Parts: sequence; structure tokens; C-alpha cells
Amino acid sequence: MSASAVVMMIVAIVIVWGGLVAAIIRLRSHAPEPEPPPPGVRPAE
Repeated sequence: MSASAVVMMIVAIVIVWGGLVAAIIRLRSHAPEPEPPPPGVRPAE
């Protein structure tokens, strides 16, 4: 493989894995709030 092919492969890997890591971090920091129970259902005691 030529040097330019190796560089492009590394760039592609960094973009894909970096996007995955960024998405995981964003999802963990923006956790959804729990939904309230439906009407007529008492919370567990």
C-alpha cells in the first residue's frame, strides 16, 4: 500500500471511531428524563 492510501485509511478510521465515541458521550450526557406513570397508576412504595 502506498503512503497516501495508509494516510487515507487512518483518517477514515479516526472519523468513524471518533464519531462513535462522540455519539456515545453525547448520549450519556443527555439522558432522557423518566416518564411519569400513566393516570390511575400508583407509584411503588
